[in-house]
Amino acid sequence: MRIIHLLVIGVLVFAAAYVYRIKMESTVRTEKVLRLHADIREQRDAIASLRAEWAKLDAPMRLQGLAERHLKLQPMTAQQFDNLKKLPDRPPNFARPGTPDPIGAMLNSIDPDVVVTGSVPDKADRPEDRQ
Repeated sequence: MRIIHLLVIGVLVFAAAYVYRIKMESTVRTEKVLRLHADIREQRDAIASLRAEWAKLDAPMRLQGLAERHLKLQPMTAQQFDNLKKLPDRPPNFARPGTPDPIGAMLNSIDPDVVVTGSVPDKADRPEDRQ
């Protein structure tokens, strides 16, 4: 009977130690999460202040004033434009007529399911495929 009491007491001490260890680990993890939340808050505040500073620096009136002060720009005149006849000839087309686009073929060979440009609806969005 005495051995059973000692075993039960030993198991209770072991269980208490185990529960204490779990509690300490959860406390450490909670503190870590709180520190991460504080870091995230600091980073968001820094991003907000940088965005505000960028908006101030990127203000059109400020940029106009800087351009007038530091650049020697003049308005464009009609004499600056040239005739279309003076443009250089179009470079030769190396793809034969009737052959598929070589760049498009390369893109399709990479992974044709991933390339979605938005100009062509996805297969799931096409009305004829829904039937």
